[in-house]
Amino acid sequence: SLPLPAQSSLGCQKKLVMCVTHPEWVFVHVPVSECPPLGLESLRVRDTQLQASSYKRQGLGPHRGRLNIQSGIEDGDIYDGAWCALYEDREQWLQVDAMTTTRFTGVITQGRSSIWSWNWVETFKVQFSNDSLSWMPCMNGTQEAVFEGNRDTDSPVLAVLPESTVARYIRINPQTWFKNGTICLRAEVLGCPLSDPNIYQWQAQEDTRDKLDFRHHNYKEMRKLMRSVNEACPDITRIYSIGKSYMGLKLYVMEISDQPGKHELGEPEFRYVAGMHGNEVLGRELLLNLMQYICQEYRRGNQRVVRLVKETRIHLLPSMNPDGYEMAYKKGSELASWGMGRFSYEGFDMNNNFADLNSVMWNAMELETDKSKLINHYIPIPEQYTSEEALVAPETRVVISWMQAIPFVLSANLHGGELVVTYPFDMTRDWAPKDHTPTPDDSFFRWLATVYASTNHVMSNPDRRPCHNKDFVRHNNIINGANWHTVPGSMNDFSYLHTNCFEVTVELSCDKFPHASELPIEWESNRESLLTYMEQVHRGIKGVIQDKDSGAGIADAVIKVEDIDHHIRSASSGDYWRLLNPGEYDVTVEAEGYYLATRSCRVEYELYPTICDFLLEKTRKQRLREHLAKGGKIPKDLQLRLRQLRLRKLQRSGKDQDSLWLRVQDEVV
Repeated sequence: SLPLPAQSSLGCQKKLVMCVTHPEWVFVHVPVSECPPLGLESLRVRDTQLQASSYKRQGLGPHRGRLNIQSGIEDGDIYDGAWCALYEDREQWLQVDAMTTTRFTGVITQGRSSIWSWNWVETFKVQFSNDSLSWMPCMNGTQEAVFEGNRDTDSPVLAVLPESTVARYIRINPQTWFKNGTICLRAEVLGCPLSDPNIYQWQAQEDTRDKLDFRHHNYKEMRKLMRSVNEACPDITRIYSIGKSYMGLKLYVMEISDQPGKHELGEPEFRYVAGMHGNEVLGRELLLNLMQYICQEYRRGNQRVVRLVKETRIHLLPSMNPDGYEMAYKKGSELASWGMGRFSYEGFDMNNNFADLNSVMWNAMELETDKSKLINHYIPIPEQYTSEEALVAPETRVVISWMQAIPFVLSANLHGGELVVTYPFDMTRDWAPKDHTPTPDDSFFRWLATVYASTNHVMSNPDRRPCHNKDFVRHNNIINGANWHTVPGSMNDFSYLHTNCFEVTVELSCDKFPHASELPIEWESNRESLLTYMEQVHRGIKGVIQDKDSGAGIADAVIKVEDIDHHIRSASSGDYWRLLNPGEYDVTVEAEGYYLATRSCRVEYELYPTICDFLLEKTRKQRLREHLAKGGKIPKDLQLRLRQLRLRKLQRSGKDQDSLWLRVQDEVV
């Protein structure tokens, strides 16, 4: 067993190689690093291409023998975590049909995913065939090669073939296994498909018309790429940092706007965040691709992109957890395991590291008898969460500060390891493992999730197989987050309850760390989804809330939509954006010191917001306060009226007149 190079973003190169021929076999002397995985983990290899000598039951069949596949909670269901042979002998095998002549260079094995059982293969042999009838063993000189396998259930181990071999079929033949377990394994096969006109080409490599940098980028390479985009499009891009990780790596953001660095009145703010889990890397690469794409298409005059840039201020954070990414990157795309790099350097899972405002809100609902006093938005962060001793990652803290500093309207958090879009709430109300827990804006969140899922090439394929242990196709590839599994302290819930921003989570692929050769396909699958989702920031109503007399914008005005128990607030310049589905809405705006105002606003089906501006008139009390603040005095007629009113109340109540008169003056002031 040999270690994989530090970065294995490799593809099949078209080049002449030296071959030694055998009656029907070809041995090719080339580096293993040239050939990518066939795609057991990414599901490019179909279930019908996997066979086995035997298997215990359907849930442990050969179709489950895929690298990093995850089991269900219960052993014994149809979604178990490996291929497991029915018999414990050395005649068992897992077979892969590459569907075309292939130059095989290596095999990666892994133990069984299970919280109840420990099973793995410790040593194994490999055989090849062109017809699945006649098999030839992999040789190491004059002896049949025996490869080192696994020593635990999770860590992937790479076995490099002594000589790469051209064939169509490959078998993994376990020889020894964990003494207290049985024959179970998950696997990936490395190989380059070769052109053979006599054999059906089972899958043509999907290309992309976009000329982008399709490879995995470490921290330095990411920073270099972002600089190159900024240099190519300096008029519409700006790079800024929102803070540093625990290890001192900056969290860089690419801003894209026709006036970068400035919030324009009435223009909504949008963000994509990727890399919260450092080993879920596809989102990082997609955002790097997206910034390149927008720059290129803007320069070409693509009207869709030009309109998006001119009407939206876009912020792209490709790596929220750069420390975790660097750990996974050093292992490479196939050997990082399911969990390596997921957490921050300190061990925080940032997916549940935000303040749990759900519990604050729900506890208040149970304790407060006066429902008018309940807060359903801009819920303050508990004091114990903000202390220096709180168990909060520095990356989480800087992202919260970023969310508070910019009036974001819409966001998506890009993850990996599944194919589904989840929407708030992510946390169940009664701490159940899972339960449907909708927000007051459930219909719009369902729309947002559907927009991404329905335009994604892979998610929208009705014939695709489930990634691991949940069939999201039955749910149209969207699900309420809490109905999947409860996540207290998620960024989605925090964003909704503490800011104006609506946010969903996009699980982009079955494979958390896809091979670099698959990145062009992933871009093609997600490009339209990324663009269409951003355009949803313009759905609903927007406007400016101003003082009727001065015309100045009113900050922190509360915008209420009838029958939706979730309010938002205006930004510092008085502008606001309220995401809504098409329909007629009664909208009320109230601000401290002003009379409230209500108007009807109709949202159309077109992807343009309805303009609903408000002019608010100051209350008499507010005018008096401002008059007194400028050194003015209470008019005599008002003093007399106030005294008469208070005296009448005193006569009815019998209270001390002097003390009440002092109270009257205090209230006026």
